[in-house]
Amino acid sequence: MKYIVMIGDGMADFPLEARDGKTPLELANIPCMDRIATEGELGIVRTIPIGCPPGSDTGNLSIMGYNPASVYTGRSPLEAVSLGVDMKMTDIAFRCNLVTVSDAENFDDRIMITHSGSGITDDEARIIVKDLNDFFAQDGLSFTFGASYRHVVIADGEGLDARAIVTHAPHDNLDKALGGILPEGPLSEKLSDCIRRSIPFLENHPVNLDRAARGLGKANCIWFWGEGRKPALEPLTDTTGLCGSIISAVPLLHGIGQLAGLKSIYVEGATADLHTNYTGKMQAALDAIHQGDDIVIIHVEAPDECSHDGDIDGKIYSVEQIDQKILVPLMAALEEEGIDYRLLLMPDHGTTICTRTHDAEPIPYALYDSTCKRQGEARSYSEPSAKNADTWIDDGYTLIYRLLQKD
Repeated sequence: MKYIVMIGDGMADFPLEARDGKTPLELANIPCMDRIATEGELGIVRTIPIGCPPGSDTGNLSIMGYNPASVYTGRSPLEAVSLGVDMKMTDIAFRCNLVTVSDAENFDDRIMITHSGSGITDDEARIIVKDLNDFFAQDGLSFTFGASYRHVVIADGEGLDARAIVTHAPHDNLDKALGGILPEGPLSEKLSDCIRRSIPFLENHPVNLDRAARGLGKANCIWFWGEGRKPALEPLTDTTGLCGSIISAVPLLHGIGQLAGLKSIYVEGATADLHTNYTGKMQAALDAIHQGDDIVIIHVEAPDECSHDGDIDGKIYSVEQIDQKILVPLMAALEEEGIDYRLLLMPDHGTTICTRTHDAEPIPYALYDSTCKRQGEARSYSEPSAKNADTWIDDGYTLIYRLLQKD
């Protein structure tokens, strides 16, 4: 038996007033997902424990069998793992976004326009991060390039309580003034000062001047968030005896996957946005299964990114691409080859178009077994349909063991 987890990041949503009260999943043309919901188990699962922050860190920890309420130490340390950063136990890691902020005479009045640096590319960001590392070396900060706008910064946190640091995720604070969302607690003075100083440095950086000349937005500010110390997780591969891989364009997912004992697969053209290489991810998953993997986790970031951008049509399109370019050919190939498999389809959390932020509400999942198909009336893979099903799982970290049929 092979096991597949298909994660559409942030797919779940609330009914949209502008679309006759339907969610993006209801609006999308997703016959394969609907088939999985019809022929498999359909239900609701809480991936974000009550009291934990909703995000891809906590949500995907749950999906991979870890209780975030017990093991979560922050988002950035998980990303640091995937980037090969050698963290000391006294270090504190931060996610460092390259963001776009508005112009204003007073820094505090500047507005967070976009959390993603106006679509900055890997090649552009790599140059900027190298220069930021040199610029802030005297401040004791070490920058590591991640991808596009996502990077990691390590600071010495010896003697500090990392849990007392309060930062604010940029994607949760779009259109807000910077003065009200600066870091608080230990290291806050240094971090805030670096954020302020980054603006004149980045405004005049050659990469941004070139972007402006081409009519593109500038990645004109750094933003620290997702702080934490190095986590310690028992590998999923040890607890289950299975070997497997994770396929994603997002460093965070590779960090969690590697801590879980999974191999990282990087697909050419996988961009973590709407135009990612869906077909390449499907083929990579099929190849991994052919090469002996027991479990493969496929992650697609696009629905989440579209939600943060308030792009309804983009979110619908991305979900349809997951259906048509990943699930349809992957399931067809496995069934044609006579490979028995169980497939878990789900988001990691909801990301709502109306707020452009993550949500902690329980989300729909569907679990399909190629050897044991449910008989009954057709049903859709959507939030309302899942809520009407008879399965509710409150501890999301147990769901993967349901997939693997292990107690």
